[in-house]
Amino acid sequence: MYGFIHVIFLMHSAPSASSLNTLGHPPREVLRHIPSDITSAADYECHAIHHVEAGAWKHIQGGTNQNLTLAHNRATFDRLRLLPKPIADVRHAHTSLQLLGHPLSNPILLAPVAYQRLVHPEGELATMRAAMALQTGMVVSTLSSHTLEDIAQAGQAAAAEMGHGAPRWFQLYLQPERAHSLQLLRRAEAAGYTAIVWTVDASIKRSGFPLPYGVDAANLRGMPATQHTSPLQGPILFGTPLMQQTPTWDDLQWLRAHTQLPLIVKGVLSPAIARQAVALGANALVVSNHGGRVLDGVVSPLEVLPAIAQAVGPTIPLLLDSGVRYGTDVVKALALGASAVLIGRPQMHALATAGLLGVAHMLHLLRAEFELAMAHLGCATVTDITPDVLWQRPQA
Repeated sequence: MYGFIHVIFLMHSAPSASSLNTLGHPPREVLRHIPSDITSAADYECHAIHHVEAGAWKHIQGGTNQNLTLAHNRATFDRLRLLPKPIADVRHAHTSLQLLGHPLSNPILLAPVAYQRLVHPEGELATMRAAMALQTGMVVSTLSSHTLEDIAQAGQAAAAEMGHGAPRWFQLYLQPERAHSLQLLRRAEAAGYTAIVWTVDASIKRSGFPLPYGVDAANLRGMPATQHTSPLQGPILFGTPLMQQTPTWDDLQWLRAHTQLPLIVKGVLSPAIARQAVALGANALVVSNHGGRVLDGVVSPLEVLPAIAQAVGPTIPLLLDSGVRYGTDVVKALALGASAVLIGRPQMHALATAGLLGVAHMLHLLRAEFELAMAHLGCATVTDITPDVLWQRPQA
């Protein structure tokens, strides 16, 4: 039967000495060097498959149902064409910007990805250190496999060592009891996170992946989790306790009243929902379909981005995720109204392949591709990336 879970809090399986990767071989050790054939962030995927246990790989890679949304996210990026402008003064070009009052060296951030110890023992700690080394903002998941405090400390230490850092945000899944949600909120504030990212599109989803021994939702230890497996008879989803825990506008108002940090609503695809979220206190939005992992057959974030930008106006920052793999994707998102993008699965691919080094290298490749695209398009700053960089087909 279908298993529906709230906040994706998965049960543990017993440890296994015979785990194989999806190719039928024992997972390879994390590399200490970068393979010479990795020339883009997307290249990490074909290496990571060798390093990850088969069940975890399926969980990381999978969309939902027929994977239509998963494929459509990429197809939407690939359909757009760029229009180079080779005669332009880009001698003093840069990629820096301000986002929610904080400086960013570039408009690429790491999305909240759960359970990173599935692919590397250091999990989110290694990812955070790589992010700070590359001056890349990181959003830490409620479902991180290290505590939010330990991840924040790793980021602070790395930033101090490097002499530079980047914003660290906390992604929040509301818990069944508001007291526990408030506890997470206060912990994030105390740990020094500078924004709260409230995910609204994945509180209920299908899952059948048992977490391996030693991996858990570290931030939720001691908190109750609601799970439901639908029987042949009786309620499937409607009429179950899970439906009492879906996000509401009242939840947004409650969050807004309980934190002074910038509040970002993640998982918006509707212009009307975007407008209402801003009216009730959202400082920014993430246009996202959760990487195609929740509902099949929906629109891609890139398709609805212009309409959402028009609905909320130019003062509300919009971020976009779901399908970003290349520097040219970043350009396309910014051209259609995004302020920045979030990178999801590639960070797991890079972490699995070469740990901290892999994540840092993956981010470096994305930034290099982004800067190269800007140079060819005649864009000296991110504000120069407008719809004019996209080829518009003549109207029939």
